[in-house]
Amino acid sequence: MEKQILHVDVNNAFLSWTAIDMLKKGSKIDIREIPAIIGGDETKRSGIVLAKSMKAKECGVKTAETIYQAKIKCPGLKIFASDFKIYREYSDKLYKLLLEYTDKIERFSIDECFLDMTKYLMKDTLLSKAQQISKRVKEELGFTVNIGVAHNKLLAKMASDFTKPDRIHTLFPEEIETKMWPLPVSELFMLGKKTVPKLYNMQIKTIGDLAKTDVKILSKKFGKHGVQMWEYANGIDKSEVQYKEEKPKGVGNSITLPQNITEIEKLEEILLALTEQVTYRLRKYNLLANTVNVQLRTKDFEDTSHQGKLIEATSSTKEIYEKAKQLLHQMYHRPMAIRLIGVRVDNLVEKESKQLTLFNNESNEKQEKLDKVIDELKNKYGYNKITRAGKMDVGDLLKLKDIKK
Repeated sequence: MEKQILHVDVNNAFLSWTAIDMLKKGSKIDIREIPAIIGGDETKRSGIVLAKSMKAKECGVKTAETIYQAKIKCPGLKIFASDFKIYREYSDKLYKLLLEYTDKIERFSIDECFLDMTKYLMKDTLLSKAQQISKRVKEELGFTVNIGVAHNKLLAKMASDFTKPDRIHTLFPEEIETKMWPLPVSELFMLGKKTVPKLYNMQIKTIGDLAKTDVKILSKKFGKHGVQMWEYANGIDKSEVQYKEEKPKGVGNSITLPQNITEIEKLEEILLALTEQVTYRLRKYNLLANTVNVQLRTKDFEDTSHQGKLIEATSSTKEIYEKAKQLLHQMYHRPMAIRLIGVRVDNLVEKESKQLTLFNNESNEKQEKLDKVIDELKNKYGYNKITRAGKMDVGDLLKLKDIKK
């Protein structure tokens, strides 16, 4: 199966996060809009620029130069101290938002993450997921990101470094020659500064030049690193997203529809498929949900959402779907042409903390068995191979357990 990878990179993270924090605390000035930098102690000539605003960049201020040099270039420059406690807070907020899309996230640095979306697209496209993430980060967290869209980590990382800020770029195999090869060889990911002059002496000045160089020559000159350089220049990268499993605070999924849908019956079918993935993840982590939220976006890009509380915490596909369908009917009014539909669950609790109530009846036990059987089948045969039949009797579905393994 071809990997589906996103690289999410916060634009000018330290300055953006400082600006947001200041605005929340009542500041009348958005430091992103003035000549400003994030730096160390400005009384010390050795203090350096950690981040700069666009206005500061226009003055010629560069990251990593001394504050003393920056102030000479930009006399009206405003300097703000770094605060890694705030940066960690916003980094965590981003991570929690991304957890709603996939469990497989590698925190590559404080302001960038790799996402393995391979099993989480639910017939949506990787580009569509990137667009959803970009929009939500901007609206809910207040800053912007660049997102690289590709089939491996290397290409996703390279793509996210294209034109900034607030952009989404693809870099698929068929785009390498036109999008990556013309770039200076110094822009190739993981290429050290000491290596670049050596490549220049070999008349290798672009990534394309490196890609077309005989790998045996590179191996002889640079050893294993030479082979890796050649592979990267040709877009080859087999590394996995290195993730640490963490239980999410909320679980959601949405899909941008290939064409607008006006029939509520079709929306119900899509909602069931989305709910199945959400509840599958809940059960994977032994979590139960207390609230359900359904989101709709019309063809005119008008967003609306409704939230409802469940009778009791559950991971049952049937119960969560029934609540989601109820919310859908509350929101949908004819004629509405829907281009995006989503469902998410929140207020999650550990399954072990659930107490027996009057609602723990025989019907619930049957539903739990059904969910367990379907989960087992999905794990064995692949998530998208097994789909719940909306009108099939529960008893008939349970018979699926008799399929020969």
